[in-house]
Amino acid sequence: MTTPAPPRAHPPRWGRLLRIIESAPPRAAVLIGLGLVLLGLFIVTRPLTSLWLLAVYVGVSAIVSGVADLGDGRRTPIWWNRLVSAIWILGGAAILVWLGRSLELLPGALAVLLIVGGLGSLAGVARGRASERVLAVAAGLSQIAFGVLALLWPDVTLLIVAVLFGVRTVVFGASLAWRAGRRVWGRPPDGEPAVAGRARRIWLDVARYGAAAVLVVLTCSAWALNGWLAEGAPVVDAFYDPPQDVPLQPGELIRVGDYAGRAPTGGEVHRILYTTTDAFGRDAVASALVVVPVDPPPGSRPVISWNHGTTGVARGCAPSLMDGSATKWAIPAVEEALARGWVVIGSDYSGQGTDGLFPYLVGPGEARSSLDAVRAADQIEGLSLSSDVVVWGHSQGGHAALWTEQVAESYAPELSIRGTAALAPVADPLAVAKELTRADASAELSILISWVLVPYADLYPDVAIGDYVATSGRAIVREMTQRCLSEPGLFLSAITSLGVSGDRPLYPADLTAGALGRRLAQNIPDGPWAAPVLVAWGRDDEVIPPSLTEDFVTRLCDGGAAVRWSAYASTDHRGILMPGSRFLPMLVQWTEDRLAGDPGGADLCGAV
Repeated sequence: MTTPAPPRAHPPRWGRLLRIIESAPPRAAVLIGLGLVLLGLFIVTRPLTSLWLLAVYVGVSAIVSGVADLGDGRRTPIWWNRLVSAIWILGGAAILVWLGRSLELLPGALAVLLIVGGLGSLAGVARGRASERVLAVAAGLSQIAFGVLALLWPDVTLLIVAVLFGVRTVVFGASLAWRAGRRVWGRPPDGEPAVAGRARRIWLDVARYGAAAVLVVLTCSAWALNGWLAEGAPVVDAFYDPPQDVPLQPGELIRVGDYAGRAPTGGEVHRILYTTTDAFGRDAVASALVVVPVDPPPGSRPVISWNHGTTGVARGCAPSLMDGSATKWAIPAVEEALARGWVVIGSDYSGQGTDGLFPYLVGPGEARSSLDAVRAADQIEGLSLSSDVVVWGHSQGGHAALWTEQVAESYAPELSIRGTAALAPVADPLAVAKELTRADASAELSILISWVLVPYADLYPDVAIGDYVATSGRAIVREMTQRCLSEPGLFLSAITSLGVSGDRPLYPADLTAGALGRRLAQNIPDGPWAAPVLVAWGRDDEVIPPSLTEDFVTRLCDGGAAVRWSAYASTDHRGILMPGSRFLPMLVQWTEDRLAGDPGGADLCGAV
């Protein structure tokens, strides 16, 4: 009696497609295979340029795969197979029909197709050898898992899928050319030595189990990485959600809360929620940190208005959400300030922590957030603040600090700005943009440009991302702005930037031209500054070219401002504010003189 052969597992979709093309004349199949090899290499080496091609490729592949599966009676259940096939066909058609928009929608489309493909693979579990069923389960679950990850990390998905599709196409083309070539040369397609049926099945079983193990390891590793990245991302809690009835006047305290991060020596830290106005004078809500001496002297306390540097441009990048934002590693000389009885108030700016548009390098919006933080802090029970304010700021915060006195005269006349200390400031956003675009493409450069361009496009209706970013890179640029400087996920943006840096540029247009250039020029602080100004920077500043800060000091001097300045050798961008910086004793003494009303040290354009 003959033992019936076990049901043959349905051949993989890739293998069926290979056999369909192999039915063409051998020489034509060889040419098709070589063409696919070249296509795959192009996709791998030129991922950004080829995203449009990748969209076409994915759409066509989805349709072909769906048609190949449709109505195949060897799969069970048949209705499930037909449903999955229909989704593949419709998904591929949607990508092709809406191709003009699908480059930004491509990550989502790929995620859906991966999930559907995974469900389709699970349908093959009911038949075949044990190794085939195990591989089908592993392949199905891994595709579903990677589909979910594709929704979470869309920019990296584009790059990885482009590379994977490219490699897969190279393998497919090489296999096709090899098999067809053997037919051209008169050899059977499978020219390898014959292997006994039982031994061949054993080797196939081993290969399938090995492939399943690799898929399981890759999937678990990807999810472990996702968990690590997710844990490092800041979480915006309910403190930052304003109540239904928000005060109408700017500078009104909404609530006071505890700060979960570390406090500096000699200080206690609160976070506050308050009303303000945005760059266009519209009502907004902002948050801030208020650092108060533990045992302050009697009387109203002078204020240091601290303006933080770049932390990112997403809502979750607010310093009040981070652990060390009130320590001496984030605020220069904060412990010395507390020891003198000064209160340090650091705004997150509107749009960070709270919902809204973040005024990154938009002077009026930054300055109003800082001034209203001082007004609101004065309403904290048991805290009495003087109207005397000295403004400090670093980098982006230096830009905000330089705008504060300009805005204060008309916006918050009750506050007396006694001086402005700008550390490595972005004193000329337009000039900084010109310097950035002159530099060689790098991951850091791509991220910094996105952090300027996207907020400007969100704030100003005449600034359009599409005017400055390659069509195939818009999703990548948008995603860069969703990560903060402190979170591990930023390295994904760096990987994506490095992956496309050898391709066509993300930013093919001149960033200093058109509407963006005009808006950057509008946000150059040009004074006048009635109160003294202190400017300091490192001669090894890797972010703001020292020559730009020198030019700014020259403009201040030519304009008649009372300026003290100092440049420090062997000091980089953040080194100027770090503990141990040679500048900090000068900052404290200069501030003490300003609060005391002492004109000494406020010489006209004096170098320290």
